[in-house]
Formats: sequence, C-alpha cells, structure tokens
Amino acid sequence: MKARVLPFLALLADVVASGPIVDLGTAGQWEGFINPEYNVSTFLGIRYAAPPTGDLRWQLPTAPVPVQGIQPATSQPPMCYQGSQGTNATGTTVLTRRDTVAESEDCLFLKNLFRRWFGFTAEASRRACPNRCTKMTDDSTTGYDAGGASWYNGTDLVVESNNTFVVVVIQYRLGLFGFLAGQQVHDHGVANAALWDQQFALRWVHDNIQKFGGDPDHVTIWGASAGAGSIFQHLVANGGKTEPQLFRAAITSSIFAAIQYPYNHSIPQGLFDTIADLANCTNATNLDCLRAGRRGDPQLHQPRSWPRGRSTVSPPSFLSSTAPSSLRVRSFSSREGDVNGEYYLGMTNTNEGALFIDAEGNYTVAGWLRNIMPAFSVKQSEQIADVYEALGGSTFDQIETLLTEAGFVCPTQYVLPNFPNASYRGQFAIPPAWHGNDGAYYFPDLVYMNLGVPAPWNNTAFTDAFVGGFFAFAANYDPNQKLAQTILPEWPLWSTDADEFMLFNRTDAAMPEPGDWGPETG
Repeated sequence: MKARVLPFLALLADVVASGPIVDLGTAGQWEGFINPEYNVSTFLGIRYAAPPTGDLRWQLPTAPVPVQGIQPATSQPPMCYQGSQGTNATGTTVLTRRDTVAESEDCLFLKNLFRRWFGFTAEASRRACPNRCTKMTDDSTTGYDAGGASWYNGTDLVVESNNTFVVVVIQYRLGLFGFLAGQQVHDHGVANAALWDQQFALRWVHDNIQKFGGDPDHVTIWGASAGAGSIFQHLVANGGKTEPQLFRAAITSSIFAAIQYPYNHSIPQGLFDTIADLANCTNATNLDCLRAGRRGDPQLHQPRSWPRGRSTVSPPSFLSSTAPSSLRVRSFSSREGDVNGEYYLGMTNTNEGALFIDAEGNYTVAGWLRNIMPAFSVKQSEQIADVYEALGGSTFDQIETLLTEAGFVCPTQYVLPNFPNASYRGQFAIPPAWHGNDGAYYFPDLVYMNLGVPAPWNNTAFTDAFVGGFFAFAANYDPNQKLAQTILPEWPLWSTDADEFMLFNRTDAAMPEPGDWGPETG
C-alpha cells in the first residue's frame, strides 16, 4: 500500500508545496519545513545513497537512483538497525532510553538544518549561495551499533550560533551491517562499510552544501563517543591526503577508540562464523546467503550476535590492514601533520570509564582487561595491571582509570601533535564527569549521551562558556574568537612542550571554574 501512496503524495507536493525546496539534480527536489518557533529551515531524511540492501549489503555505498518531482523531507528517516539496549562489561544497562523511530536497513539518510532563508526555492538553490555559512557535520552514533539522526535535534546549534551554522547529521550502517569482517567479507564485499558511508556522506556535503547556504570550504566535523572514534579514522584516511578536502577542522568529544583487528584475525572471523550460523548460513564461503535475506535475516540477530563482553561498548573492526586504497587507515605514528584537516579540538571527560564498570563486580584488573581485549596475552594483561594497581585505590578505581586512559584520553593525545600550532585540548570535570555528561550541554535533547538525565550542573554562565568554546572553534577554528562574550578565559594552544588544556569544572562554592591547566599528573 505504501508503494502506491507515496507517488501520489509526491505529486501532491508539486502542487501544494509550501516549505523550502532544494534542487539536488538527478537526486530530486526535496521539500523541508520551517520550524515556526525558531525560524529554522529543516530538511529531514534526505537520501544520500542507495539502500544498502540485497546485493549491496557489505558493499560500497552508491548514488541514489534518479528521481523526479518533489520528495518530502519533513519527517524523521528510519534509523539503521540498532543493537540491543546496551550493556557495560558486566551487564548494567547503558542505553536507558530508546527512540520510537522505525528501524530499517534502508537508512542512508541525513538531515539538514539552517537559518531561515526567505525566498528559498528550487530555482534559487541551483545557484551558488552569496551568503555562506559555516557548515557543521555531526556523526550520529554511539558504540558503533546504536544511534540515528532523530537523536540529535540540531536546532539548538543553529539558534545558539546566531544562525552561523548549517548543521548536517549523518546516518550510516551500524553493528554487523557496518563493521562485519572476516575472510568472506574481504573477498566478496567491503570491510568498514560504515566508514565508507560516512565518507560518501561527506562527499555529498562537499557537492551540495552550497545549495543550503553552506560553504564547502569551511566544514567542521564533530562527533561524540563512537562518532568521535569515526572522526579519528577520517583524519588519517588516504594517508591524510583525501581529495577533495572534505573538512578543514575536527572536534572530537570523548573519542571511543574501538579495538582494531586484521580482517582475518580469529576474533572478527569468529564473529562472522557466529552470525552465519545464526542466519542459517553455516560454512558459507561467500556472502550470497547472508545477502539473500532468508528467514535467518541478520537483522534478527543484530542484538545477540555482537558480544559486548569483549568491549566496553561493542567491538567493530576498523581494519587498517584491509581498508581499500581510497579509505586506507594508518596509525598516528607517522610524521606530524600527515592528516586530513587543518585544525583540531579534542575534549575528554575526567571519569569516562566509570559508566561501563560494575562497582559490585568480582574481578581483577588483569582478568577484566583480558575480557575486553581478548587478543592480549596473560603476560601482557598482567604487566598492564601492575601499572594501574600501583596507583592504589580500589579495583574499580584502577579499572576506571585504565579504561578512561586507554579508551578515551590516549587516542585524543595521539591526535593532538599531528596539528602543530592548530590544536586545542579540553577536559570536562563537572561531577560526576562520566562519559556523555558533557553532551547534555551542547545537545540537551540527546537521547543517549546524557542518558536521559539533565546536565549535571545547571549554570547559565558555565554553559555559555563551555558551549561557546566549541561554537567559536567550529566557526573560526579558534575557541578564543567567540561568537558571543562569555567567562571563558584564553584557551591555550596545545603543544608537546606544555601540554596545556582547558579544564571545565566548578568550585566548592558552586561557581564556574574554566581555567588553563598544564600537564596532568598521576
């Protein structure tokens, strides 16, 4: 029934369309709407790639099929298939709230928000925009197996930036659909399909953002948690020489650096074999069975076939050794500046790891480490455990520090020196300063990152200073070139010599305390 109704609705839109319309050439004309409260033009559910279904499962994203007429972009697109509710290493629920938006394998959409542009028509959108704005792209997942565009309102970013930003939120394949590995995927598909989706969407932005009033030469990408981890990968894609340049600046909020294995390592191969068994595709030598969509469709097993006990948030395989040449990923061990982008801001939280550890659990540091990083030998796990046990405190404290440093802080530190004289570091320390607590300030409506609770400290002066630094960097590549006056002091450039960073905290008297701090000490 839907297949018969939708063409009629599109035809009707040609006659009664009243919202802003953008012309994307063969991809069709798309109609959005004006948010009446804030006068923000909004396009929801613009398709940037063809449905990755059937033979396109675990293949590179491809351009959408040409369409004619006006396509509605006035409702949230379906989310990519989600993992289960989410657990930490010992089973406590992390994702306490879920969205009501439908899930589908046909999910390669993005949404676009920007200030109201009077006279915005399909004809006008074909011409270059005379009044360009900063473009921000947000990566919309957590844990690499959950999330979607509907989680991010985005309107707040446009309004609070005083209409400086054009905001785009990207959806991409998740979990086993985005990160399935193994010999069969290597031989008959593509590893890191999710990363390919992201890059494809960034290229869409480069080609089309002018039609929404944005500037393709002034793009800042921003991601949190797994979104930040994805940005980590795009910084080094193509040996730092991606063409054309898809972004000039990057912001990472709590990089989650997933464990990365070669495509044929026993762990990703074991995951493939498990999924094939669950989908009644045992002993498959290629992907034909998994792509056929039989009664054992992989989406039915997405929640239970992605073992969370092996990682703090579920382990995708960002396979540096097998990424095809146009998305080759390397480590940050090469020479300084050999990265994509020109400017970088990295934010971490003081107690990132606490959220993912059961304080009542009965385990040792070495045992816990082997559980989430099974490729480590017993000797390696014990050597690492010795370092953190020497810090004293409880086993919980030791594991929390290990996870915070290994999973979040160290990846950020790896990035910083690759942007000499162009990088900034910040630390969010408002108690409890858990992973995601900062998200409640710049994304107050976000379902996951604030875990359904309000900001840990409701203080307008602090919020303006904290969020203002991000906005200033996104707009001007410098958190000190503020869009509005705040109490934020001079934010120092990061350097290997000083390792200075901006600490966001409050005093015992409950006063804002943003400040300039030197290197952390153990």
